[in-house]
Parts: sequence; structure tokens; C-alpha cells
Amino acid sequence: MLTDSPLTTIEARLRYLLPAEMYASMWGNPSVDIMMNVHKHLRTLQRILHDYTSRQISVDTLKPGDVKPEWQHGTMMFTDLAGFTRLMEANAIKGQEGAGDLLMQLNKYFSTMIAIISKSGGDLVEFTGDALLVVWPTNDKKDDTLRAVRAGLRMQRAMKDFAEIQTPSGVVNLKMRIGIHSGRFLTADIGTPRRMEHVLLGKDVQKAKLTESNGRNELVNLSPSAYERVADHFRFEQGAEVANESKEESKYYMLVNDDLNEDQLGDYEITPLGRRQASGMLFTRDKQEVLRQITGLLNAIEPLASFIPTPILSLLVESAADRKIPPDFPRPTIMFVNFIGLPESADRALPGEEQKLASHFSRAFSLINAAVESRGGVLKKVTYHLSGSDIVIFFGVPNAHTNDELRAASAAVAIREIVMNIKPPTIGTVQPDVYCQIGINAGPTFVAEVGDPRGRREYNVLGDTVNTTARLMNRAGKNKIVISDIVRRAIEEKYDCDPLGEVSLKGKSAPIPLFELVQRKKQN
Repeated sequence: MLTDSPLTTIEARLRYLLPAEMYASMWGNPSVDIMMNVHKHLRTLQRILHDYTSRQISVDTLKPGDVKPEWQHGTMMFTDLAGFTRLMEANAIKGQEGAGDLLMQLNKYFSTMIAIISKSGGDLVEFTGDALLVVWPTNDKKDDTLRAVRAGLRMQRAMKDFAEIQTPSGVVNLKMRIGIHSGRFLTADIGTPRRMEHVLLGKDVQKAKLTESNGRNELVNLSPSAYERVADHFRFEQGAEVANESKEESKYYMLVNDDLNEDQLGDYEITPLGRRQASGMLFTRDKQEVLRQITGLLNAIEPLASFIPTPILSLLVESAADRKIPPDFPRPTIMFVNFIGLPESADRALPGEEQKLASHFSRAFSLINAAVESRGGVLKKVTYHLSGSDIVIFFGVPNAHTNDELRAASAAVAIREIVMNIKPPTIGTVQPDVYCQIGINAGPTFVAEVGDPRGRREYNVLGDTVNTTARLMNRAGKNKIVISDIVRRAIEEKYDCDPLGEVSLKGKSAPIPLFELVQRKKQN
């Protein structure tokens, strides 16, 4: 026991943040050297968690479990990478060696883009597969849109380094699409002290995503609101027509013509944001002082750790000394849940109602996360969608089970029940119609710690299986669950599954059979 140890008072806080061997070494009356090793590990973990979280998470004032809605104004950039699936498949044939090669290529891409974003004053809010969401907060000079466009042009120019990548299956060309929109969005930290999530809500988030999806590869596409702010700074060509705009005045997306030389593009506008400062090194061997500094580290780490799913946090804790998670090509089960009703109510909220909205969203998220965790899954993130918010869930990574498809099916039915039982509040003058759409798929993926190896990065799952899952979700009706054939075959003994016929999906050369997961079969 730790009866005589100075670590006794904080043992419960340490048990989830120390590697198993280090935690075991604490028992009895640990030496000052062991305590100093604990301090060193926590300093390393603090730096890792800084790199895993957006700067929008205010670590100085954050208390896990606090729901903090706040309206912000700024410019949002969405990016999408074309060609990654082919690059993944080309490297997968080489197994673990191919996984290492793919990670090297992917991280070179992300490191390049993250450096440009950082030096341009942007905040990389999240990775979603190979896509990025970046925010430039509005400042007193109101030049956030200008900085975002210049960053986008620099990013497209940098893509020349990824135009022809040699692989075992031939040359693969990567291309990027960029969309930029200026507006306002509601940010909120939702969840419980055990699991928090930072979300962006509001119609302007959807408009930013639409701007990217209506753009063209190799170009920077601007929404009307972003274009109006920088119209005098660049030359443009007319892009696609904006849907659902006023019929009185037709509006179009505008594509930036990059005919600028280096001098015209100019230097980076601001000093890049530095990394968050980690705690200082230890220069004492006094046990009580070491304990005080370890306690200070815990106070700084715990708010950040609450934003990391427990299985991924455990992986980071165990790999902290090596600061490297080996990449792999596993075959997990992926679930996408489109949670509709509450997220898009943000713009209808009257002053003061944002807290009510965020609190209901927070409770729904917490219940859904509990349903996933109790079945061995990972709720990776809540992200944007053209309607509602997407909830991305994994079964089989980082921890695999022999029945991940069944676990996912059980979670999906439970999540649907949770959503159907939500009693939404009246927001503005409307009570939202809250419902969900769910898609489940399984198959080959690429799993790795992607991003800048020395900076902003995340543990992520990428590949066509993930993309296809999102498309299955989009095919689902109100409170329906659509699954692929591979999932249906794994669960049909215990779940009723109705055929939906063969359906054509984007990215698939031929129609594929889809099924609806109806319910668990009744026991005889």
C-alpha cells in the first residue's frame, strides 16, 4: 500500500495517467527517484495532450464537466484531400512496412499544412480523416478572412510536393480542395468530467463545409460573405451557384485566381502561435516539493485528458516514453451517428438560451458516450455535418474484440433509443425535432497518430471504409440504422436485418447491397 507515501493523497488521480509499470513501482514507500520519474512522465504527457487538443480549449479556466457555450466570430476553412484512398491501398500491400511509408507521406503533408496554418495565425480545431477544420478568430483589424485566403493559397502551392508520390502500385497524385467562409459560430465544451468534447454549432459551420464541397481541387473557394471581405485583394472567377439564397439576388461561390508573385502574396501576417508552455523541469529532491509539483501537473493535465477518449488516453500514457504509436492496417467496425435537431437550433437561440441548448446537447453526448464505452467502443469525436452533428465511433481500435460488429449493433440500438427519448427544450419559439441517422460498416483502414510529429496531431482512423460508413449514414432515414453486407453477416443471427437492395454510392464502381438493422431478435 501507499500508507507511508507522500503520493497517498493523489493515488486515485495518478492511476489512469501513469504507465502500468510506473504505477506499480509507487507501492510501498517510493524513493524520490521514482517520484521524479513520475514527474518526468507527467511533463511528457502534458506536452502530448497540448498537441492533441485545439487552442480553443481554454486550459487556464477549464473545469472538466463545465458546459461553456460562447458565440465567436471568425473565418472557417475546411479542406479535403483527394487521392488518399488510393495511396492507402497502394501501401497496404506492403504490410507494416507500407504502414510506415504511408505515415511518413501523410505526416509530411500534414506537417506542411499545419506549419502554414500556424504561421498564418489559424487554429487547427480538428482532423476528420484526412480533412481539416481551421478557425481564424476575428480580431480588431478584422483581417481574419484575408489571412485565411492567403494561407489557402500557400497551402495549394505547397501541394506541388505531393503531386506525384511513388508507391508500389505506381504514381499517386494528391490534390486538395479548400473552402473558406466568414461568420459566427457557437462553441461549447460539453460532456462530463470523465469525457468532454469541444463542438462548433450553427448554420455558418454548415455554410463553411458547403463552401469546401462546392469548390474545386487545387483552388481556394470562397463563400459570398468571405468574398465580400476580400474582393479588392484578389482576382476571382465565378464558381458554383449558392443554394437556398434569396431569389432576388443570385449569389455564387468565388474561386481565387492565384496569379500573385511571392512579393504580392507577401510575408506571413503575424507571429506564429507558439506551443502551449509545459511545466518546468524539476530541480529538487525534497519529497514534499516533488509532490507539490506533481499535484500541479495533475491540475494542468486532467482538464486536457478529459477531451481524449479513455482507450486512446491509455495508449498515449503507455507510449509516452517512446512518443510514438506504431501505424497499422486493422479492420475495425466504424459507426457514424448524425445527431439532428439540437445542433442546428443554435441560431434560433434567444439571448441566454445558449446555455440551455448546450446543456441538453451535453447530456445527450454523455449518454451516447456511455452507451459506446460500456460496449468497448470509442466515441472519437463530434464533428460538423451539413445538417446536425456527426458522431464518429470506432469498435476494434485501439482495442480489438472478436465480436466488434455485434458490439456496434448493440450500441447503435441503444443510441437510437437514447435519441428517441430526448425531450428537447424550446429554443427561440420552436421545439426542435430531435432524431438520428446511423450507418455501420467494417473493413480495412489505416490507423495512426497523424499530423505534425512534433506538434498538432491526433490518433485517427482513415480510409475508404470510414468514408463509406458516412455515406451509409446519409442513406439512413429518421431514426434508422443502415449497415453494410459484411456487418449484416456478422450480426444476423441476433438482429433482424431487412434488405434495402443494391445502392450506388460515391466512390464505388458498382452498386453495393445495403441493409437496415431493425432490432435485436426476440428470444424464444
